[in-house]
Amino acid sequence: MPQTDKQICIPLELPELLKQFTKAAIRTQPQDLIQWAADYFGAMARGDIPPVRERSERVALSNWAELTPELLKILHSRVAGRLIVHAEELAQMWKVLSLPMDLFNSVMNVGRFTEEIEWLKFLALACSSLGVTIAKTLKIVCEVLSSDHDGGPPRIPFSTFQFLYTYIAEVDGEISASHVSRMLNYIEQEVIGPDGLIKVNDFTQNPRVRLE
Repeated sequence: MPQTDKQICIPLELPELLKQFTKAAIRTQPQDLIQWAADYFGAMARGDIPPVRERSERVALSNWAELTPELLKILHSRVAGRLIVHAEELAQMWKVLSLPMDLFNSVMNVGRFTEEIEWLKFLALACSSLGVTIAKTLKIVCEVLSSDHDGGPPRIPFSTFQFLYTYIAEVDGEISASHVSRMLNYIEQEVIGPDGLIKVNDFTQNPRVRLE
């Protein structure tokens, strides 16, 4: 093979381009990857929008491998307002979303759930696998439970927050009951408005509210 001194010039944009391509392929999961790649780069070359699935499509069609707040919101909608869910039914819902069963079993074990599961407690523990702190966990729970569709901040009834915070702190085992009671009393008396709802900012950006 003849040698040449000509060097190949690699564009500086190539690593980022390949990164975006890989992420798009994972989101879209095309059946024919080669043809999809040709369509993807062809669209990029023409300045068109590449054939990547939108968010709503990804939720319904992607083969999810990990738990996300978005999937928990879907799971919550399928529970349909029930307080108690049978373990077999919930496990089936979990499988339909392609979530790992080892995580489901871990939540079941930590919560010591049996055949009849208190949904809010299960949800709280599932969210705790995503939240590093109790405040972060409650933020995720609040976002999952919030039914506001007007673009406002996520919010839930204070009574629900009170139940969840008390339960999570109890499972955590490192927060005294007196501290939990003190924080809840402060929030109820000084933070909560006439509507009886608590917003995420009420407990994440208030320096006097220390959940841990």
